[in-house]
Amino acid sequence: MCRQTGEVAAVRVLSHLGPSGVFALPPDLAGMVELVPVPTRGDLDPALRGEVLVTLPWEVETLAETLRRGVRWVHVTGTGVDAFPLQLIGEGVVLTNSRGASAVPISEWVLATMLAFEKRLPESWETRSPEDWRRGQLRDLGTLAGKRLALVGLGGIGSATATRALAFDMQVRALRRRDRPSPVPGVETVRSLPALLDGADHVVLAAPLTPETRGLIGREAFGAMKPGVHLVNVARGALVDQDALRAALDDGTVSMASLDAVDPEPLPEGHWLYTHPKVRLSPHLSWSAPGALDLLAQMFIENLRRFVAGESLQHVVDLDAGY
Repeated sequence: MCRQTGEVAAVRVLSHLGPSGVFALPPDLAGMVELVPVPTRGDLDPALRGEVLVTLPWEVETLAETLRRGVRWVHVTGTGVDAFPLQLIGEGVVLTNSRGASAVPISEWVLATMLAFEKRLPESWETRSPEDWRRGQLRDLGTLAGKRLALVGLGGIGSATATRALAFDMQVRALRRRDRPSPVPGVETVRSLPALLDGADHVVLAAPLTPETRGLIGREAFGAMKPGVHLVNVARGALVDQDALRAALDDGTVSMASLDAVDPEPLPEGHWLYTHPKVRLSPHLSWSAPGALDLLAQMFIENLRRFVAGESLQHVVDLDAGY
C-alpha cells in the first residue's frame, strides 16, 4: 500500500489532525514520507495502512481502529496524555508527545501572573483622578526578589519557569518524582510535598495528571502552606481539589489563585470560580504564542526524521508512569 520512491517504500503517516492541523513536510523528507488524512469518526477505508499515526491529545472515535492498521509509532500533538487512552497502545508500539514545545510561553505566563500578584496588577492602575495620588496602599507592592517559588514538577515547563524565576532572584525549590538532580543549576529539589510547600510564597503546578497526582493539592496540602500564598496552575485542573481550594481562599491560606487549568473545562455556567474575588481564571491559553502550533508540529517532524533513519525516538511516554 505504500507509495514507492525508487526501491524504498515511503513511510506512511496516518493523521487525525484534520484540515486545520495540516503541516508541510520539509524538503529532506519529501518523497520519503506520505501523509494520509484519517477521519476521526466514521468508517475507515478497509485498505488503509500506515506505520506512523499523528493524533490528538484526546480520544478520537477512530483511534482504536486506526491503531490496528500496522501502526508502530504514535505521536500525540500535545504535552499531556492524561486524556489519551494509553491502554490502546499495544506491545511494540512507541508513544511520543510534544513535551516541552510550549515551555517558553507557559513559563512566561507564570512569571506574568506572579508579577501581577506582587505588583497588584491591575488593581493598582488608575481610571480616575484619586484624592491622593501617592496614597498609602501603593507602598505595599511586593517583589519577586527573595521570594520562594515551589514548583510541582520540573519537566520542560517547570525548568523554563525555574530559569526565569532565578533571573528575578527568587529562591526556587522543586518536587521531583525521581531522585535526580535538577536540570537547572540553582534549583533545590525535594522528594515530599510538605517539604516543597514549607514557606513557599508562590506555588506553581506544572506536573502531569496521573492517578498519583489527581487531587494532589487538597486539604492536606493547603494545610502545609503558609497564609497568603499565591497558587498558579498551568497543568491540569484535576491536580487541585477545588472544594479544598475554595476553603483555602476563604480562610486566607491562598491569597490568590491564578488558574489556566480547571476541572472540568469549560466550567459550567455559574461556577463559583468565575466570580470568586481571589481567582484569576483564563481558558487554558498559557501555551499560546506566535508559531505555537508550528512548534508542536516541529517536535513530530524531528522524530519523523529519526524514524525514517531507524534511530531511537525522543520524548517517549512512559506508559506505566502515565507521562
